[in-house]
Amino acid sequence: MKPVELPVAKQTTLEQTCPLSGLAVGSRGRVVCVCGEIDARRRLLEMGFCNGAMVETIRRAPFGDPVEYRLRGYCLSLREQQACCVTVTPDD
Repeated sequence: MKPVELPVAKQTTLEQTCPLSGLAVGSRGRVVCVCGEIDARRRLLEMGFCNGAMVETIRRAPFGDPVEYRLRGYCLSLREQQACCVTVTPDD
């Protein structure tokens, strides 16, 4: 059976996404997807992590967890486990 190839546009889009926890301090990204368990997903959506929202990484704690983000005009902190549930497209 021959493997199915994705169109080039789809491959490019997938390569440009990363988890929110992968953004460097000072970097910005646009939310593409929020996944995870239903309760965790609902909480992230209620905090404002909706598709298209712009997120900026402000700073990391000394040992790297939690991380402070700016979203919709306010700052919030997430643990790395929570931030991994949010997929973003880095803003160049």
